[in-house]
Amino acid sequence: MKEKNVVDFYITCTTLKNVIRTGWRMWNVDADRIESVAEHVYGTQMLALAMYSEYNYDIDIMKVLYMLAIHELEECLIGDLVYFETTPEDKKKQGHEAVHKILSPLNKGKYIEELVLEFDERESKEAKFAYYCDKLECDIQCKLYDEAGCVDVEETLKDFKVHDPLAAELLENGTSWSTAWITNDQDKIKYEDNFNRIAEYIKNNEITSNLQ
Repeated sequence: MKEKNVVDFYITCTTLKNVIRTGWRMWNVDADRIESVAEHVYGTQMLALAMYSEYNYDIDIMKVLYMLAIHELEECLIGDLVYFETTPEDKKKQGHEAVHKILSPLNKGKYIEELVLEFDERESKEAKFAYYCDKLECDIQCKLYDEAGCVDVEETLKDFKVHDPLAAELLENGTSWSTAWITNDQDKIKYEDNFNRIAEYIKNNEITSNLQ
């Protein structure tokens, strides 16, 4: 029944409004409101629009926005797993099974599922662009929390350093939390040039100071 499919899918997806991003919980971010997965999804889409506007990308931006809208769909069922809670292979397997379960009732579910798989493979130019938006949005949010003084780094490092040795090493050398986080991402993700420029900009500037 189409009406049931629409409502069921909507209710399933919007549970992400209440799923807090695991990384911020791990770092004990102390803020009035901590970013949910749904807010992250929205942020990636706005970042994609801005990057597409300011740089000369030959991509299908509507496809990118579609990918970003559904790139966290698996988390409706399996939650926001982080890298040390499972292996990449197992996370991908669980994620794809969850996505298939969520989408299989929809008439265009197969098409949407194929976009999720394309995003995960990161082979097409749209998938690569969307992946960079996914990661860079997290870097920007980290900087925002850092500027707001939401993390007690010394206290959190006692429990966290075992999970991310590079970040721990940077922080122990006197680097700020956000600089360590972004540098760690730059090292792992190998951003395309324009995304790397944004990463460098947010590391080296107070990004909230000029907002009206």
